[in-house]
Amino acid sequence: MDLRPDSQALLRNAIDYIGRGWPVFLLGRTKRPMANCDACRDAAPDHDRDACPCLFCHGLYAATLDPQRITAMVAAQPTGLLAIRTGAVAGLVVVDIDPGHGGALDPALMPQTSCVVTGSGGWHLYYRHPGTAVLNSQGRLGEGIDVRGDGGYVVAPPSIHPRTGRPYRWVSGRPVVEMPPGLVAACRPAPATEPSTGTARATSTTWGGGISSPDALLKSLLDTVRHAPKGRRRATLYGCARGVARMVAANTISLRDAMNALYDAGMGAGQTDRETRAAIAGGFRDEGVAA
Repeated sequence: MDLRPDSQALLRNAIDYIGRGWPVFLLGRTKRPMANCDACRDAAPDHDRDACPCLFCHGLYAATLDPQRITAMVAAQPTGLLAIRTGAVAGLVVVDIDPGHGGALDPALMPQTSCVVTGSGGWHLYYRHPGTAVLNSQGRLGEGIDVRGDGGYVVAPPSIHPRTGRPYRWVSGRPVVEMPPGLVAACRPAPATEPSTGTARATSTTWGGGISSPDALLKSLLDTVRHAPKGRRRATLYGCARGVARMVAANTISLRDAMNALYDAGMGAGQTDRETRAAIAGGFRDEGVAA
């Protein structure tokens, strides 16, 4: 296979990551997953995204540990950005620090580990997954700090940042270290506070006796978004956003966690950034919950 030098470097790194047990896939030039093919867009809700034979469909579900498959991806999309799927499937959690948005390293919380300087001048700190769920989050560790864990991915070296033209690059020979308990705890959603009497009455009226299992309810709502049929995805996201807004009003989930979860579900269902944000904002507005 005749690849140009930058594509050869992309493939070499991809196969190296596979050797470490990190599933890899390719993004488009905007750091977003490539669009599904027509068949996958119209697929039934029980379509198995992990087993789908398409090279690029279903975003991070296209990630692979098969060298031949990633070779075919690079051949088909030589200008794509290389990405690593994070979470338990890779044994990785990545802390993404963006100084341009106020992000800063907290040495007491974030021990030295394998580190990537991003194309925008930030840092990706790679940690070993703790074995219990670590969800994606934005700002939970502080302004300008995101976490990419289960259900997430990060752009990886030697990809070139589409805006700055600078490469992502490894800057230390340190191994990937364990997440310390304090960092694991900081990545968890804040415990729900006890709702006020007025809120509790509203919750009881809305949910028929209160929310007995917020985690199960949230999962059900998000799964509804992910499995929505083509042509109903934005409307479904809007309706589920209204449901999650009621959970926020009942103090069973924080606003930040609610927005993060809905955004990831909307993008995972193939909506654009603008469509996703508009549907969520509309759902919260119509429930009278400030977002």
